[in-house]
Amino acid sequence: MKYKEIISKMTREEKASLMSGKDFWQTMDIERLGIPSIFLADGPHGIRKQAEAADHLGLNESIPATCFPTAATVANSWNEELAMQMGTYLGKEAVEQKVNVLLGPGINMKRSPLSGRNFEYFSEDPYLAGKLAAGMIKGIQSYGISACVKHFAVNNQEERRMSIDTIVDERTLREMYLTAFEMAVKEGETKAVMSAYNKLNGEYTNENMDLMKQILRDDWNYDGVVVTDWGGSNERVAGLIAGNELEMPTTAGETNQDIVTAIESGEIKEDVLDQCVDRLLDLVFTTEKAFKQKPKTVDKKEHHQMAQRVAEESIILLKNEANILPLQQDKTVAVIGDFARETRYQGAGSSIVNPTFLDHPLDLLEETELNSIGYEQGFDRYGKRSTRKINKACALAEQADVVLLYMGLDEVTEAEGLDRQSMDIPANQIELLDALYEVNPNIVVVLSCGAAVEMPWMTKVKGLVHAYLSGQAGAKAVQRIITGAVNPSGKLAETYPLRYEDTPASHQFPGKEVSVEYREGPYIGYRYYDTADVNVLFPFGYGLSYTSFGYSDIKVSEEGVTFNITNTGEVAGKEVAQLYVRCQSKAIFRPDKELKGFIKVDLNAGETKTVTLLFDDKTFRYFNVKTNQWEIESADYKIMIGAASDDIRLEDVIFIEGTEAPLPYDKDKLPSYYSGKVNDVSIEEFETLLGHKVPDPKWDRNKPLGYNDTIAQCQYAKGLFARFAFKLIKLSHKFLWKIGKRDTANLIMMSVYHMPFRGYARMTGGVINMPMVDGVLMIVNGHFFKGMRHVLRERKKLVKLNKDKGEFGTSKTGEGEVL
Repeated sequence: MKYKEIISKMTREEKASLMSGKDFWQTMDIERLGIPSIFLADGPHGIRKQAEAADHLGLNESIPATCFPTAATVANSWNEELAMQMGTYLGKEAVEQKVNVLLGPGINMKRSPLSGRNFEYFSEDPYLAGKLAAGMIKGIQSYGISACVKHFAVNNQEERRMSIDTIVDERTLREMYLTAFEMAVKEGETKAVMSAYNKLNGEYTNENMDLMKQILRDDWNYDGVVVTDWGGSNERVAGLIAGNELEMPTTAGETNQDIVTAIESGEIKEDVLDQCVDRLLDLVFTTEKAFKQKPKTVDKKEHHQMAQRVAEESIILLKNEANILPLQQDKTVAVIGDFARETRYQGAGSSIVNPTFLDHPLDLLEETELNSIGYEQGFDRYGKRSTRKINKACALAEQADVVLLYMGLDEVTEAEGLDRQSMDIPANQIELLDALYEVNPNIVVVLSCGAAVEMPWMTKVKGLVHAYLSGQAGAKAVQRIITGAVNPSGKLAETYPLRYEDTPASHQFPGKEVSVEYREGPYIGYRYYDTADVNVLFPFGYGLSYTSFGYSDIKVSEEGVTFNITNTGEVAGKEVAQLYVRCQSKAIFRPDKELKGFIKVDLNAGETKTVTLLFDDKTFRYFNVKTNQWEIESADYKIMIGAASDDIRLEDVIFIEGTEAPLPYDKDKLPSYYSGKVNDVSIEEFETLLGHKVPDPKWDRNKPLGYNDTIAQCQYAKGLFARFAFKLIKLSHKFLWKIGKRDTANLIMMSVYHMPFRGYARMTGGVINMPMVDGVLMIVNGHFFKGMRHVLRERKKLVKLNKDKGEFGTSKTGEGEVL
């Protein structure tokens, strides 16, 4: 241990106190030993440090900080160096705001396009996500503070995220859902990892010994800190045994006492606690050094310009019929759409950043050379239909050569804690587009959303620029792309299917009650579409440019692949070359191709560059469930260089000597997985892949509700009061949504409806404790008066205890928490 001497001077109670927060965002300090508190703040794409009332939901405004493009946007840059540079800017701002641990990046896989938090994650591909995350982590930590990669692991839905049980086979887990984390740990050398809320194959992730001990600590040699997601601790002692050092936020000492009691009873040895304290102290002392240097002064304009640069490399040109873009100066333009007036630039929830500046498209019109003839709102961003708005927009469009239409998803549709209900753009926007097409077919759409959407309207637009959620300077970046000042170079980090029903997990997303089954196995995103030969709207890796590129002269060796790229057009541009690998053997099922490398190349018109992509330890491996380790199959491997997953320009073959491991599968029993057609796998075949039976995915309606059950389940409760509360919450949500209070309606679903009962103790900083939750559960289960007496009695005890400690009347979490 590094801090054995300090730890030897601590009481058992002091050591336990370090294992949970001091308040909502800070760790506990021990002044007599010189151990300071450290501050943790949300920050996947900008610092969200709240100056006053603390919450985890993005309700209260934070100190202004640069709002960079979200991870879903940055991924489209396919530029690891750019991600690292963005990370350095984040790290510098964190130091200025005295933030020790920046809670990001988020690297969960995009299993389904409907996952509500996709805007905060990089990709459907673990290699791309891992490389970009590693780069960003290096940048953040270059200033001495810590990144905190999240959410470990398989947190791929928002509905019931605090209690859902993710059922996934071991090979899929390792190859698809853990590889990006492995890269973040090994290549990015992250100092902190955040455990996910959900269960993994029956155990909460922060208590899962296979995940936390065997894989994270032993296989990957991780020696940093694991912190729970806020309110994400189930059994505190079980989490500590698994190596989960820090529980956040504070529980006002309740779970610290659980640790002390467990040691005193012999349930765990004190060495377990000491090891966790040692790792936490290392995080505390190493990050505190960042603030002892000369204070970093942030140039807000410089950081705004960096946000613009990231956006410019990440925005994607998806359609450019008849070269309608870039817009010509002699063409008149009608600007239409609510998102032109008030830009959509980030998601909702704990990652909300209070930007230092904020560009809006309309405000920038005077700076451009666009020949604008005016603006019309055209639609209400929250979906309300208006014939008057459409008619006014059409009247303006008739007078213009080109219609510049800003469309997208609104702020309450893409939010933490809630999954999307469909892949549709709101109907009132499509109604407007249809009407505009009738009067002027020269339409260029600027799309703003953080995840894939269906586009049955694509035939009615000539140009499509996808801005994703491009941060506070995104509007300026879009303007520079549509005017030709910047040549677009973004490429999709996720596939756009023709319709939701085409997605491999459509039958198994989200898990509604006890569990969610990953029956599609490793076939997510392009791995499925390319293997099962399913047509898509836009393939993984796709993106247009104002120039063209040629590929030639491929050479493959045991070290890697070399080839030439030539800019065959008339303007300078950047091309993303992608390395895919296909195993030619059919002995073990695999996707048709898998991304194993990429590079972004900057080329002047007519210029040729020679590019080399090296193979690494992930190029040919697969996880063998029989040997329980990574293996390589002896086989011919096709090496493919492409401009997108379906646009392969160069090919060659190399034989790779393998590890000669035993075959892990019986091919005859897994026909769906060997064909890749996995969008509707039977439960019997899935259980064969798993190697065991799946749990019943439905709630037991006759069982009393417990700590990990939710308000949603109160519809089946024995207690009349609980059933009434359930109906009241449902009615409140419906009413608030109808009157336009959609943020509040979403908040009810996220922080009340889907919150496990234990969460009310874990998230209220000691205002409610677990004995009080016991009383609430008595009420819920039909013992109203007994339960109410228990709640009042335990509340009285808690008040007295706090008075005795001199703490009564002071909330440890600040004001404004959601109870």
